Amino acid sequence: MDNALAVTGFRAVSFLTSYSAGRMTNSTNLIQCPRPSAQGQTLALHASGTSSSRSFPSHRRGPCSKSRNSTLFLIQCSSKPSIDSNSATNKNPAIELDSNSKSQSLATPTPNQALPSTCSNGLVLDLGPKNSWDSAEIGSPVVKRFIGDNEDRWYMWYHGRSDAENTSDSVGLAVSSNGIHWARGADHVRSCGDVGSVMNCSHNWWAFDTEGIRPSEMVIMSSPMYSAVYWLYYTGYSSEEVKLSGDPNIILQNPERVHSRDEKDDCHSIGKIIKSLPGLACSQDGRHWARIEGDDHSGALFDVGSDKEWDSLFIAAPQVVVHSNDDLRMYYHSFDAEKGQFAIGLARSRDGIRWVKLGKIMGGGSSGSFDELGVKNACVVRNRKDGNYLMAYEGVSANGERSIGLAVSPDGLKKWERFQEDSIIKPSEKDGWDNKGVGSPCLILMEDNADKWRLYYVGVGHGGKTGIGMAVSEGSNVGNFRRRVGSHQL
Repeated sequence: MDNALAVTGFRAVSFLTSYSAGRMTNSTNLIQCPRPSAQGQTLALHASGTSSSRSFPSHRRGPCSKSRNSTLFLIQCSSKPSIDSNSATNKNPAIELDSNSKSQSLATPTPNQALPSTCSNGLVLDLGPKNSWDSAEIGSPVVKRFIGDNEDRWYMWYHGRSDAENTSDSVGLAVSSNGIHWARGADHVRSCGDVGSVMNCSHNWWAFDTEGIRPSEMVIMSSPMYSAVYWLYYTGYSSEEVKLSGDPNIILQNPERVHSRDEKDDCHSIGKIIKSLPGLACSQDGRHWARIEGDDHSGALFDVGSDKEWDSLFIAAPQVVVHSNDDLRMYYHSFDAEKGQFAIGLARSRDGIRWVKLGKIMGGGSSGSFDELGVKNACVVRNRKDGNYLMAYEGVSANGERSIGLAVSPDGLKKWERFQEDSIIKPSEKDGWDNKGVGSPCLILMEDNADKWRLYYVGVGHGGKTGIGMAVSEGSNVGNFRRRVGSHQL
């Protein structure tokens, strides 16, 4: 499989059984550091039929092992109370780390590896230095907070692209002590203490993620024997181009790129639609990753819809929420060609690997609204104070401008209503670093205050320059977000 390790049949059962028994044996080497390369291995996990969605509609899938032991890993990961995601519980992601925890490998990087960032007008992470892995573009922030006995640590997984010729997106990691000032690396990680690029595209010709990868959500799976296993849900882009019939209202592009006027990009030209699908990878240290193959022949978790379905072009930004022990929900977006709008859909799973689509849950707004041409890049969080669900999302206006909106639902399913008519974060005015558009929100409810929220987002400025910003909301009105500037707010 061209430098990929696939664990199938009885070997997959052996891996799953050894994990649940607390042994891990040699299979640990699949995701345990150190590893000189950041290229993820492929790990094909086949759950037993008993772990498939009992209360959900049946769906097509390939043959799987019937051994009861093969279910143990999935139960261990997906039904423990200590499962955590950005909205798995009524608080923001946090796990208590003891001195023997393997998660201590998520340590502060060594001085010669870390590159500091600045905080200005909401900007918390700028482009990397020239020739670094993230020097041309950054985006898709997935931020998690880890609370230990004596420290507060923040981690941001995000995608980046180098200014070198013909480079693809990679996933990288930056760390912080306060979520504002970040340390980043210029190259691939080499040890458990490094920061920088952590995962590259697949080298397997048949895979769905050979041309680009972007993170969407990090779900933390805990077990009694091992402190945590990190599950990264991400968007993978292949070389397959999708044709869109008709004349859409906007210039549609997937993956979306920002271009300066004189920039030429043969691999990702403006208006080119590349097929993307949802993927999953796991790790013990957040830096070295093993892909988990889904039921689709390409290794993706599932495929696009049929020609007449709303998500027939691509699947992007699969953000996963753990609603309960055996109810995982995936929010993703596509472009509804019939409606001519971006839209957000929902899928559900009992094990995090095998998914059932439930259809579109939210489309474009009213005429003249900031999200008239659609909604995308959803981030759903359960509100600890009211018990409902909040969705921060990227709205696209009639002229293609990107802003960030907020929606609310009592149960996180299909009853979504816009929190307010206007956006909560707009592009800044005049010469701001994010004056051309804002999107890809990552919403976090703070641990110590149910009325305090943080919103990390991607901003686009002059010449298509991208950065990652932060806004905060304090008080009873969760929609009152203001950009952060040092110790003050704008």
